[in-house]
Amino acid sequence: MSKLDKDIENMFLPSLKAAKLRKKMPTETIKYEVEEKYKDLGKGKTYYIYTYGCQGNMADSEIMAGILESVGYTLSNDPIDADVVLLNTCAVRENAEQRIWGVLGQLKGRKRLHPDMIIGICGCMPQEEKATNKLINSYEFVDIVFGTHNRDHLPYLISQVFETRKTVVEVLSNEGSILECAPKRRESTFKAWVHIMYGCDEFCTYCIVPYTRGKERSRAKEDILAEVKELKEKGYKEITLLGQNVNAYGKDLNDGSYTFGDLLVDIDKIGIDRVRFTSPHPRDMDEKAMQAMANCKSVMPHLHFPVQSGNDRVLKIMNRKYTRKEYMDKINRLYELIPDISITTDIIVGFPGETYEEFKDTVSLVKEARFEGAYTFIYSPREGTPAAIMDDPISAEDKHKWFNELCEATNEGYLKGHERFIGREVEVLVEGPAKSGENMMSGYTPNNKLTHFESTDQSLIGKFVKVKITKANTWFMIGDLVE
Repeated sequence: MSKLDKDIENMFLPSLKAAKLRKKMPTETIKYEVEEKYKDLGKGKTYYIYTYGCQGNMADSEIMAGILESVGYTLSNDPIDADVVLLNTCAVRENAEQRIWGVLGQLKGRKRLHPDMIIGICGCMPQEEKATNKLINSYEFVDIVFGTHNRDHLPYLISQVFETRKTVVEVLSNEGSILECAPKRRESTFKAWVHIMYGCDEFCTYCIVPYTRGKERSRAKEDILAEVKELKEKGYKEITLLGQNVNAYGKDLNDGSYTFGDLLVDIDKIGIDRVRFTSPHPRDMDEKAMQAMANCKSVMPHLHFPVQSGNDRVLKIMNRKYTRKEYMDKINRLYELIPDISITTDIIVGFPGETYEEFKDTVSLVKEARFEGAYTFIYSPREGTPAAIMDDPISAEDKHKWFNELCEATNEGYLKGHERFIGREVEVLVEGPAKSGENMMSGYTPNNKLTHFESTDQSLIGKFVKVKITKANTWFMIGDLVE
């Protein structure tokens, strides 16, 4: 008898087919409240959360940490010592999942020594049928499996483990709701994530996200603005607006007339120092949003603008819904409105059926668009997506050659993007000691350039300083602190 047939409590298994359905139903907004019976659930106990993947997952982990602390848990500095360990997972690429299986192997030994330890797997990976079945059948020491739509159920799920001593599985394949009023344990005291919308309706043929995150659904502008005002009052210096398709904000609200550009303008009026956002879809980057980027003082001159390919045939097979020319028209308009802007991107190498000539179109786009950085990936098939069953005659060896060629072009862009700041004074929001180099501090400029400068003054963390750039490396800039 398999694990699927026994010792499972509250079995809700994922379905990619169900997750693909998009029904014209209103989005439910859930106001989080701690139930009285759970308020002492974690009294005297600790927790630890591993976070993998995108900024959205980081923000989700802050919410789950807040929920755990609202029922009495305290943060452990070491997962080995924690009473509850959660792995908040990513499903975008296969190597992200491989890391999860490795960490679970390490936790298995700890669980053997401390059987009361609760191990939970959450986030995007459980939303895949194959991954959840593997967890249930091959990792019997995992106590909780839940997905992206029910973070607010966490106290209940933990209590069920205590009561039943069975594995609890609750992975909902619905369109998704919006959770408001949830407590957060923010990782920083001066930089904050702010979700403005969830889900994605684009269905790019290589991407699992629309299946794991649900339909596009926007938070009410009043709730977003209230959160930003609270962060401003608490002294936060920078916020990053989050969404799987962040600039589709507002299309699902009322008559769709209040959109992302309007939201940027209203947030700018609050007066927080820096506003960033990720990740936009090129199709939804309209003139109103670009004008807001140019005119709002708080919106930083950096845009991460995923292109994925520079060839029209490949873009069509990817279901990206724009052409190379349409993408470049928006790039050129951004440079016209914001001459000092830094633009970065995402690129996939070796998409099924891509030819070397088509790949070269991507390399030429990197230079034409003047990208100052890129996240580059070799195509990773995700089961359940259309691309996963497409013919893929390209050898792994060729894909790696193409990947290396692309990296040469993008690294050149990284370096040029840094070299243009040599001799200029830039504003740096100090984040802490530099990871490389003794007696150095580091932080980011408005253009999102990592900058190192000589200092050991810990009091600078969370503050703005002026730095004169003296040297440019591929991955960071170096400068002198301007007194």
